[in-house]
This record gives sequence, C-alpha cells and structure tokens, in this order.
Amino acid sequence: MESAPSRTAMFAAVSRGLFRLETASPWVLDDVLALVLVGPVWRELRDRFDPLFPGPVRRESRAAVCTRSRYAEDRLAAGAFTQYVILGAGLDSFAWRQPDLLGSLTVFEVDHPASQAWKLERVRVLGLPLSDSQVFVPVDFEAEPVQDALGAAGFDWAQPTMFCWTGVAPYLTAQAIESTLRTIAATAPGSEVVFSYRAEDCVLDDVGTEFARIYTPIAASAGEPLQPGWPVTEIERLISRCGLKVVDHPARADLQQRYFAGRTDGLRPYTFETLVAARVT
Repeated sequence: MESAPSRTAMFAAVSRGLFRLETASPWVLDDVLALVLVGPVWRELRDRFDPLFPGPVRRESRAAVCTRSRYAEDRLAAGAFTQYVILGAGLDSFAWRQPDLLGSLTVFEVDHPASQAWKLERVRVLGLPLSDSQVFVPVDFEAEPVQDALGAAGFDWAQPTMFCWTGVAPYLTAQAIESTLRTIAATAPGSEVVFSYRAEDCVLDDVGTEFARIYTPIAASAGEPLQPGWPVTEIERLISRCGLKVVDHPARADLQQRYFAGRTDGLRPYTFETLVAARVT
C-alpha cells in the first residue's frame, strides 16, 4: 500500500462497473466510468476473484457497493452544501458523472498518495477533464491528520460540507476512525458525514457471513486487512462522543425499500457493511 494503488479500491470500482453490466436496470448507481478508470486489468480482477464468490454473494456485494455511493450522493443532493469531501475516494467518478454540480460545489478527493497518483495517471491517459472545483488531496489516514491535509488544499472549515467516507472504515483502527470523525465534527454546523462500517459478525446473514469468510483473506493478502466489526450501539456512542449526531442509520431492509423496491429479481445489498449519516450540530 505504501507504493502501489489500493487493490480494494480497484475491487470496489470493478464491482460498480460489473453491477451495471450484469444487472437489469434501473440501476441504483449508473457508473459508466468505473471499469474505464480501472483499465484493462478489470477483466483480470474479475476472472481471478469472481469464481471465489457464489453468485448471490457477488450480486449482493456489488449492490451494496453501489448503494453506499448512491446513499451519500442522495444526502448531498438533499442538503445545502458548498463542499463535498470524498474520504478514501479511490476510483470514484462523481465529478465526471455529476458535472452540473461542480459549479456550486467544490469536490475534495482525499486518498492515499499512491492510489491518488495512480488514479490521476489514469485520468491523464483517458483525457478526462479536470476542473478547479475538483481538488485532489493526498493523505495517509493512519499516519497524518486529515485536518492538516484538507487545510493545505484550500478547504473552508466555515462552509457547510458533506463528507462521504464509505468503504474505508472497515480497514481502519478504532483510533483512526475516531480521529477522522472528530475532524469532521470541527466543520460548520449542518455539515454531515455518510460513512460505512463493518457490522459485527453476529448480525450478518448467510450471504454476509460467506462474504466475510472469503473476502477477509483476500483483503489481508492485498495489504489492507479488515478490522473487527462494530455493534450498532457502540458505533453510535463513538459518533456521539466525537461531537456528531446520528440522523439516519438505515438497516438493510430500509435500503432495500428505498433503492430496490419493485424489482422482480429479489436483489438487495448484503449485510456486511452498515451505513450511517451523522450531522454537526
């Protein structure tokens, strides 16, 4: 991870892209750039790892990866934010999928330096447009304060901000999670964070349990080991202790009703990750 792009970020982008290819519309997230950003290696990743996961596990995990991005973007659209900070941005394509928002919104993409450099090279090769409203902030969450990196990049702490922090906390220590939440709590009142955390094993269904069994050694072998899961009450206590207020903590059934109602294929997101939205008061 010190000198190479995040493999798990590539996994997430491949999931978003394959969800669109393999699932009937309407898509919870229509990410047409996901596989393009990964590049030709996406086929190698698919062919190597897809056979390890049973069909239902693949479908529900891909649905969940798309759902977490859609959930964050829905809360962004519903608020009055002037800044959007994507923590652990990976190969997120928001700035190109939603160009109309860049006029009134500054997007800060925060990620590990090696991953961000790799993404920017892909952007250059593909000729994707860059805007002054799209700011890239290299930072190692475990080694340096996010606050310092954002400040140096021109982030305005007095402006209402939406933070998207999905698919990252499951790999971080409790100390790193708390540090980042406290940083977010120092922003303007009304700012929000959407983040996903690993659910504790005892609440996982069969698909979530199977995903955890298969994926845990894959993440470890990629140099990005998963951390233990969190009980709902414990994560809410942590959020409160950091100075934030939980405003939405949807269960899997809630997400299924919001984003997958009316489908005839029974598709739903897995139980491995849980989403929560918290606000600065």
